[in-house]
Amino acid sequence: FGQEFAEKFHVPVFLYEEAATIPERRNLADVREGEFEGLQEKIGNDPAKKPDFGPEKIHPTAGATAVGAREILIAYNVNLGTKDLDIAKHIAHQLRAKDGGLTFVKALGFELKERGIIQVSMNLTNYRKSQLFKAYELVKLFADRYGVPVVGSEIIGLAPMDSLVDSAEFYLRLENFSRDQVLERKLFAPRPSSLIDESLALFSEEVASKKATPGGGSVSAYMAALAVGLVCMVARITLGKKEVPPGAEKLNEVLKEGEALRQKLLRLVVEDTEAFDLVMKAFKLSKEQPEARKKAIAEATVKASEIPLSTLDCSVRVLRLAREAAEKGSMNALSDVVTAVSAARAAVEGAASNVLINLASLDDQKYVEKIARQVSDLRKEAAQLEERAGRLVESRIKHPKIPA
Repeated sequence: FGQEFAEKFHVPVFLYEEAATIPERRNLADVREGEFEGLQEKIGNDPAKKPDFGPEKIHPTAGATAVGAREILIAYNVNLGTKDLDIAKHIAHQLRAKDGGLTFVKALGFELKERGIIQVSMNLTNYRKSQLFKAYELVKLFADRYGVPVVGSEIIGLAPMDSLVDSAEFYLRLENFSRDQVLERKLFAPRPSSLIDESLALFSEEVASKKATPGGGSVSAYMAALAVGLVCMVARITLGKKEVPPGAEKLNEVLKEGEALRQKLLRLVVEDTEAFDLVMKAFKLSKEQPEARKKAIAEATVKASEIPLSTLDCSVRVLRLAREAAEKGSMNALSDVVTAVSAARAAVEGAASNVLINLASLDDQKYVEKIARQVSDLRKEAAQLEERAGRLVESRIKHPKIPA
């Protein structure tokens, strides 16, 4: 940013704090030293004032710019019950880093004339290493030496929750305390991200990557979730009309079952990937224990078969609901029914192929035959449902005449 800014506006740029290229520029006050007039004389003449980016002369109207990266800064003030400004200045001198005080504290003394008191004003530039309670305790310690009471303190602007927890932990002398005991930390903690929390673009990138997951099983479950989402949309559009078509009340049940299916299919998107990962984990077990390894692989493969089988079953249920929507849904939404049917059929075939490919590596023939029979029956039903839904849509849509 600093380089781009300098090049675009022809302004000298100095980097400070964590971005500083030399130790002498970490402190922003040192970078600003001399202000406009002083920098105007030194830039181009004094090597110590050579900008990190931009021209070696001050801009006539914009001056110079400081660009930095730093920890969150806490502005913290402690008020003292006296009018003697020298006391605030003496205490600030004891606190600030450059005078041998706390490493990450900048401090000044001010008079608050309207209140008849003085103030030690501080910037804590790293609250994890120079904590609030340390700053307060040091001000109080030196104020006691001058016989001056602390009458209050204030935080200007925002402060991280951890900085306040540090102080609570110190003053309450909490034993065996964990930050996880703070209620708000639990309430506002980010949820562990999963595939279904990703954007469409990111999910597409994950599928397109060279990683084996998410693969066809997860994609099949997601396609079925989109299919049933369309069915639910058609149901809502139809039920939302001023005059609900005769028999359309049954779409309430379609909507209820459809929403439950959509949530289940979204879970299956994640579970399919997790099941495949378990298979890979089993294959990585030591070959020095062949029986244990073989058993683990078989168990993981069975699980990897059951997940797409569940997706297959759910996809067929989506087709059953789509058939209802084809019969009772609004005429204006029938194209969405067609899309739903096509997506659900693709999900059926994708899920079926994932089941069958896993069955091929299992030795338990009774289990293999049982599951293969279920797959065959569900695929047959899916083909029948697709045909029925297609006929219903065709019978209701008035196609335009195509000229010869």
